[in-house]
Amino acid sequence: MENENNNSGRSSLAIPAAIILGFALIAAAIYFGGGNAGGPTVTTPADNGADSDTSAINPITADDHIRGNPNARVLVVEYSDFDCPFCKQFHDTMNAIMDEFGASGQVAWVYRHFPLQRLHPSAPFIAEASECVAELGGDEAFWTFSDLVFGERGPNEPTNLARLTEFAVTAGVNEADYQACLESERNRPNVEEDFNNGVAIGVRGTPYSVILIGEEQLVLNGAQPYEVVRPLIARLVGADTN
Repeated sequence: MENENNNSGRSSLAIPAAIILGFALIAAAIYFGGGNAGGPTVTTPADNGADSDTSAINPITADDHIRGNPNARVLVVEYSDFDCPFCKQFHDTMNAIMDEFGASGQVAWVYRHFPLQRLHPSAPFIAEASECVAELGGDEAFWTFSDLVFGERGPNEPTNLARLTEFAVTAGVNEADYQACLESERNRPNVEEDFNNGVAIGVRGTPYSVILIGEEQLVLNGAQPYEVVRPLIARLVGADTN
């Protein structure tokens, strides 16, 4: 996980014992396996810090960027930064998760912005660019653009801003309309809303994901690899964990 110090919610609802056990087993596997870059952790809401309150998470609406079935049993709400190296890793992980569980409608992935401007000065601009793509081309265009941004750069490289217009056009957006949208800065409030909500629920670094299962919430903190996330998601949807 990456945060602005460059170090690497509580819920009043009861968490079913099976889910707690599943998280405990996964957390133990990470601990004994040494974790991965960025020090990610898996926690139940009760384990989160005093400044964390995931119950304050903004409700998911049609304005969100949702990959998969919005009525899925399991919703993974990720707060992310386009220039964060750990977010690039987790983006690949979540694409693999969606390939396996998204097609059947069991899992949906919600992308929200948390640009760490002090670490990544261009991140807010890239977030605004993605919002312009979404405004002009819809959610499918947003996800195509996001895949291109994360896929274009190496793990520790910044995004090549000169290619953003190319990515927008590839996603199906008219270049002139895209440029006009960027110049207007009219989507800046959307990015700021996501960021401020992230702060309110206790996000301090990226990636930070809140998993929603019905009315319950669990936190997936950091760039967990597919080998960790897959068994977790499989337990939550009741699939084979082998």
